[in-house]
Amino acid sequence: MDPDSAASVGWSVHKFGGTSLADPDRIQHVASLMGDQPRPTAVVVSAMDGVTDRLLGLVDDAGPHSGDALPPDLKTLCDEQRAVVTELLSGDEAAPLLRALDEDVADISDVLRATQLMRAAPETARDLVAGYGELWAARLLAGLLRAEGIEAAMCNARKVLVVEHEELGPMVKWEATRERFEAWRADQDADVLVITGYIATTPNGVPTTLGRNGSDHSAAIFASLLEADALTIWTDTDGVMSADPRYVPDAQTLDALTYKEMMELAYFGARVLHPRTLAPAVEHEIPITIRNTSAPEHSGTRIHLEGDGESVVKGFSTVDDVALLNLEGTGMIGVPGIARRLFGALEDAGVSVILISQGSSEHSICFAVPEAQAESARRATEQAFYAERDRGLIQRVDVMPDCSILAVVGDRMSGTPGVAATFFGALGDAGVNVRAIAQGSSERNISAVVDGDDAQRALRAAHAGFYLSKRTLSIGVIGAGNVGAALLDQIADQVERLRVEQDIDLRVRGVTTTTTMLRAEQQLDLSDWRAALADGETADLDAFADHVQTDYHPHAVLVDCTASDAVAHRYEDWLERGIHVVTPNKRANTGSWESYQALQAASRGALPHYLYETTVGAGLPILQTLANLTETGDRVHRVEGILSGTLSYLFNAFDGDRPFSEILKQAKAEGFTEPDPRDDLSGMDVARKVVILAREMGLPMQLDDVEIEGLVPDVLQEGSVDSFLERLPEHDEAMTDVLRAARADGKVLRFVGSVERDGTASVRLRRYPTDHAFARISHTDNIVRFQTDRYRKNPLIVQGPGAGPQVTAAGVFSDLLRLIT
Repeated sequence: MDPDSAASVGWSVHKFGGTSLADPDRIQHVASLMGDQPRPTAVVVSAMDGVTDRLLGLVDDAGPHSGDALPPDLKTLCDEQRAVVTELLSGDEAAPLLRALDEDVADISDVLRATQLMRAAPETARDLVAGYGELWAARLLAGLLRAEGIEAAMCNARKVLVVEHEELGPMVKWEATRERFEAWRADQDADVLVITGYIATTPNGVPTTLGRNGSDHSAAIFASLLEADALTIWTDTDGVMSADPRYVPDAQTLDALTYKEMMELAYFGARVLHPRTLAPAVEHEIPITIRNTSAPEHSGTRIHLEGDGESVVKGFSTVDDVALLNLEGTGMIGVPGIARRLFGALEDAGVSVILISQGSSEHSICFAVPEAQAESARRATEQAFYAERDRGLIQRVDVMPDCSILAVVGDRMSGTPGVAATFFGALGDAGVNVRAIAQGSSERNISAVVDGDDAQRALRAAHAGFYLSKRTLSIGVIGAGNVGAALLDQIADQVERLRVEQDIDLRVRGVTTTTTMLRAEQQLDLSDWRAALADGETADLDAFADHVQTDYHPHAVLVDCTASDAVAHRYEDWLERGIHVVTPNKRANTGSWESYQALQAASRGALPHYLYETTVGAGLPILQTLANLTETGDRVHRVEGILSGTLSYLFNAFDGDRPFSEILKQAKAEGFTEPDPRDDLSGMDVARKVVILAREMGLPMQLDDVEIEGLVPDVLQEGSVDSFLERLPEHDEAMTDVLRAARADGKVLRFVGSVERDGTASVRLRRYPTDHAFARISHTDNIVRFQTDRYRKNPLIVQGPGAGPQVTAAGVFSDLLRLIT
C-alpha cells in the first residue's frame, strides 16, 4: 500500500496485550474483533501471556545441554507454540509459521549454548531472546487474518523501529525509523498491519526492547508514524478506573481523561497505560481509548485534549514501598543553594526523588524516595551536609520507612475550592495520619505521604469522599424472619428510586441469621437474597459487624430484626465503634436501667445513632411524639394505650359469637401472634413497651415495677403450645363472662398498658365506654394517649396499625432513612 495514500485514509491502531492473547480462543476472538474494524488498521501485539517471562527465564537459567537436543524448558515452550498454531490454522496455512518457529527455536538454542559457555547473559542476548514471543504472536495473528480472507501483513519492528537508550529510557530515532517504516510499507499491499510490540533495534542494528510493558509505547509510536486518527489499547478492564478495584470495590470506570490527568495517574501507579505511551500521542494529538477485549460492547475510557468536564476529581493512585526523609536545621533558613546541594547529591548517588515538600520557613526539606534507595539517600544527604551537621546547623536526617504516597488527580481541581478539605477530611475521618503533603501550582495533583499500613484505608476513604454520596449507608440486617424479610423486600423495591431522586445510596452488604450469613463487598442482589442466604457461610456476628463497618462508607448500620438478648447485648459495643443501630427489638431498652443509660450515652453525640421507634407501636410515631413533647418542654403526666396489635385484634374480634380460644387459633394461623401465643397473652410484651415509654419520660423503671395481669390461666402457664391450645377452650366460659359483664355496663374490653408521672405502671384488661377513643379502633390498631400540660383536657392521640411484618418493617425503613436525611 502506498504510504502517502494510506495516510489520507485515516488509520486506526489497536494494541493487544498478553492477557488478550493468552490462548487460542482469545487469539481467535482478537482476530474476529479486528475483522470487524474499518480499514486500514494496524494491530500491535505483545507476546502471549507469560511467554516473555519464560524466554527470559531460559536465558537466566541457561545450563548445559547435549548435542542437538533442545533444553527441556525450550522444547516445552516450542511444543506449546506449535499446538497453538495447528489449532488455529490448517496444514498449508500453518506450515510457514511452523518452519519459522523451528528456525527461531534453533537460534534461541544457539544463544543459550553461547550464554552457558560464557557463564553470563549479556543484555543483548536477553533482549534478543525476549522478543521472540512478539514475533510468534504477530505471525500467528497475521496468518489467522489471512486465513479469514483479510489482506494482512506482519511487520517485525526490529526491521523498522530504531531506538537509543538514554538516561530517561529508550528514545526513538524518528528520522531513521520513519524512513525504514515507509520503505517497508511501500512493498506491502495490505490494509491490515500486524506489528510486533516491545521490540526494536539500536542504530547499530543490535536487537533491543522498549522495556517491560513497552508494547503500549510501540503502539503509540506506530500510531504517530501512521498519523492515525485513533489508538485503542485493549486490556482486561473496561477502561481506566477511578482507583485500583482490588482495593476500592466502588471504583468506577472513567468515561474520559485528559492527557495530563492520565500522565499523573500513570506516574502514581495506575497500571492500565504505560506512561511513555502518552508522549507520541500528545505530540500528534491522537485520542487514546482503553477498552476491554472481553467486553467490546463497553465504550471504555477516552484520553485526549479534553476530559468529560464533569468530575472535579478523576482518580486516585498510590505508590507503595516509599521512604520519607527529612532534612532539618536552623542553618537552612534563608541560605541559598540548600536545595541544589541536596538534590545534586541525590542525583550523584543515583537516587530517584518521587515527592518534595518544603515549608515556607525553610527550616526543613522533606522528600520521598523508593524504599530500596532510602539508605543510599540518607548517606548521600549526610555526606553533602557533613560540615553543617558537625557545626550543629543541621540537626539530623530522619528516615521514615514503610510509607506510601496517595495522589488525587483531576484537571478541574484547579480553582475549585474545597478539594483539599474533602481530601484531608476523608483521611482524618478514617483515622489516617498524613506525614507530608505536596501540591504543584497547577493544582492538578495533591499528594499525601501516609504510613504504608494505612495506604489501602486511605485510598478507600479518599475515593469515597469524592465518589460516594454523603448519604451512602452500609447496611447489615440481623434476622431474616418476618420483619427482616419484609424490610429487605421493601428496600429492594425502593433502592433505585431513592438513589436517583434523593441521592440516597442504600447498600445492603450483609444478612445473617443465627446459623448462616451472606455478605457482599459492594451490595447484595436483593432479588435473590433468600436462595443465596440458604447457601451462605456459617454465621459469625463479630465478622459480620466487621464487614458492615468499613473505612470508606460514610455510614454503617446494623439492623437487629430479632428478639434476641444476645444480639441486644452487643449494641453498646457497636455504638462505641461508630456503627449505627436500628432495631424493633425491645430487649436492650428493657434491660437494666444502667444498660439503658449506657446505650443513650453512647449515641448522644452527633454520631452514631441508636434508633428504636418500632419497639413501641410498630410503624407509628409514638416514641418520636413522646420525644418531641419532652424536648420542647412539655411535662408528660400519663401515657396509656393499646400497645399490642395481637391483643387489639383479639378483643376487636371477640364479640361473644365465637369462643375466645377459636379467635386466638385463627389469629395464630394468620400470623398475628407469636409462635407461642402465651407470649402475647401474658402481657409481658406490653409491659416491655410500658417500660420503654417510662424511660423515654425519664423514669428509671424496671420490668418488675410494672403491675401485670395477664390472660394466661395459671394451669396453662407450662406445657407445649399444642397442649395450651388444646386446653384453652376449657377457660372460654370465664372469658365470655368477663365480656358479658362489660357489655352489661355498656363497655368494651381492651388490653391496656399505662404509666403515670409518679412511676405507677400497669398492664391489664380494662373496660371502656363505647364512645371512648380506645373503643373506636379496628383490626390490629394500636392507640396511645398522651396527657401532658399542653394536652391536659384534650389528650394527644396517635393511632394506626400496630402489628404485622410490613408495618414494622416500614417503621424500621423510616429509621434507616432518618440516619441520612
